[in-house]
Amino acid sequence: MLHRLFNSVFSEATPAHAHCDLFCGVYDPAQAKIEAMSCLKTIKKYHESDDEHFKTRAIIIKERQAEEVKHHLTVLWADFFTPEHFEQFPNLHQLFWQGVKGAGDVKKSLDPAVAENVLKIIDEIADIFWQTDKGKQMGVYPPS
Repeated sequence: MLHRLFNSVFSEATPAHAHCDLFCGVYDPAQAKIEAMSCLKTIKKYHESDDEHFKTRAIIIKERQAEEVKHHLTVLWADFFTPEHFEQFPNLHQLFWQGVKGAGDVKKSLDPAVAENVLKIIDEIADIFWQTDKGKQMGVYPPS
């Protein structure tokens, strides 16, 4: 009964797909970069500490932030970029795959070089993002 009522009320609704509950149109690779920078700094703080409790907390935080990197990159990949962008920038799929995979590697590593590599990939994605007209309209933190 409730199912039929729900369907009748929303039968004319247009489906929407977005990274949030309301299509906000706000995208920016800076979100992924902030989380990746947090991973790098957390790894460095881990190595500077002799406190085992602090080191345990650093690992937990680094892994959570690396998961956020994966999330933000996946949102850009799936929701922002269009087939035309992937035609214009043939290496874009590969960059995203490397970025998401690299963020997973950060979760498994305490090597600053692993996090630095993810930051490099995010910068390459950001460079492409800011070259698109769509990015210029939706981005929050344009390069200076």
